[in-house]
Amino acid sequence: MSGNAAFGRLGVRPGDADLTVVQFSTAFCGPCRATKARLHQLQATRPGLAVVQVDAESHLEEVRELDVRLTPTLFYLDRDGQLIGRSSGAPRPEELTALVDAHAGVRS
Repeated sequence: MSGNAAFGRLGVRPGDADLTVVQFSTAFCGPCRATKARLHQLQATRPGLAVVQVDAESHLEEVRELDVRLTPTLFYLDRDGQLIGRSSGAPRPEELTALVDAHAGVRS
């Protein structure tokens, strides 16, 4: 299961960035807000990073297709649209930073 059709319907354009992080969240999820804030911080200093926020409750078809079982769930896509990783639940900030830096590191 590639999920490319689902990502396409969500407006994800992986070709625009070195790393695209797609975060599925729900309105009342505290860890979702923390993860979103962390991604926002990372985006400020890493031009190769794109972030797409998805409200899981209004995209149930994609949630089923991508087997999202809890929030936040994050999908990591490279420039070719290949899924290079996913995490369920809030990643620890240092894990998230390391993953982003491995694929969309700080450029001088």
